[in-house]
Amino acid sequence: MERYNLEYIKYRVNYYNKLNEPISLPEKVKPLSELKLKKYHKTYYFDSQEFCRYFHPDLRIKFKFGDITKIPKTPSIVKSRPITTQQDSAILFKLNKVRHFTFTKDSKPFESKKDKLIGRAHVQKKQTHRVRFYEMYFNHPLCNLGQINKNNTNPEWVKKKISIEKHLKYKFILCLEGVDVASNLKWVMSSNSIAVMPKPKYETWFMENTLKPNYHYIEIKEDYSNLEEKLNYYIHNTNACLKIIKNANAYVNQFKNLKRERLISLLVLEKYFVQTNQLPKRNHLLY
Repeated sequence: MERYNLEYIKYRVNYYNKLNEPISLPEKVKPLSELKLKKYHKTYYFDSQEFCRYFHPDLRIKFKFGDITKIPKTPSIVKSRPITTQQDSAILFKLNKVRHFTFTKDSKPFESKKDKLIGRAHVQKKQTHRVRFYEMYFNHPLCNLGQINKNNTNPEWVKKKISIEKHLKYKFILCLEGVDVASNLKWVMSSNSIAVMPKPKYETWFMENTLKPNYHYIEIKEDYSNLEEKLNYYIHNTNACLKIIKNANAYVNQFKNLKRERLISLLVLEKYFVQTNQLPKRNHLLY
């Protein structure tokens, strides 16, 4: 820890793990030794074992794998949680990172990109917010939208999935949340294009709730009504766009120090075991 800024480490650990009062786990919570590889959520298993293996197998811990949209009653390790005032029992961890923590190297200057918003996504009937966006803007001249899953609801929206490189030909990239967070937000913010989205409702290890609108991304209204206005403004204000890109890239860079990320991950787990009365408090300066 002495290699790093202690206040920064403390901030990150306590952001993810908000268990600031001791709490006992229910008896039904299983020990680490019983964490098994299953057919589903394989990446979650390996991402958790990468760090859990450093702790005694008798220590008990609750994992909730998948897209978590509600705060669990029992203190649990999760990939995602809703942005709300009461998050204590939802402890964020970097899970399914092969999908959610992808960054890119973008050599194409912003100024040379197309003055349009591109969006490719799964659009399912139950995702009414995505359906509404496509209904409003699928045929809009400032948008290139496509639904990458096939269904019988809106076959005219269906287009082939495209690479990140092809997305990066456009100045603006749509980052609409799905079940929880927008999985493309991380790589978009590492590029020379700009994320366009409403204020996020969910967050992950990326700390989406700390993102500043029109500073890290272009914010549009919840009902999407001001999309055209926003796009036209930023199409004609290149300097404002370049500032957002610089800020977004700087934000992403904090997650690229892999040794520091590993340290924070271990400390998040250690705090879980301490606050659930299973380990003595060791890091008095951190929590």
